[in-house]
Amino acid sequence: MEAKAIAKYVRMSPIKLKPVTNLVRGKDLNEALTILKFTPGKGSEIVEKVIKSAAANAENNFDMNPDALYVAEVYAHQGPTMKRWRAGSQGRASVILKRSSHVGVTLKEK
Repeated sequence: MEAKAIAKYVRMSPIKLKPVTNLVRGKDLNEALTILKFTPGKGSEIVEKVIKSAAANAENNFDMNPDALYVAEVYAHQGPTMKRWRAGSQGRASVILKRSSHVGVTLKEK
């Protein structure tokens, strides 16, 4: 039995999110939430929100025990990139890539 939660189109680069996801992969639910609470940066807030959502799904939809849950999978994949431009020197255009991510979490019972 597993519970999942996915946050799509998060306006943050996956390069910034992947180190945060690596911190909590394989940890118990309470330990993972504690690690994310004291990790600085916006990426930890996003991953924490998705883990809490997956925990709520596990408890309400699948009647799983929240004390026995652990983070089985967590990922931050590349989402669509918004392409913008900014005026460059000598009449040129400089490209700005605004990247987005899809963050997913799977919780399982021990």
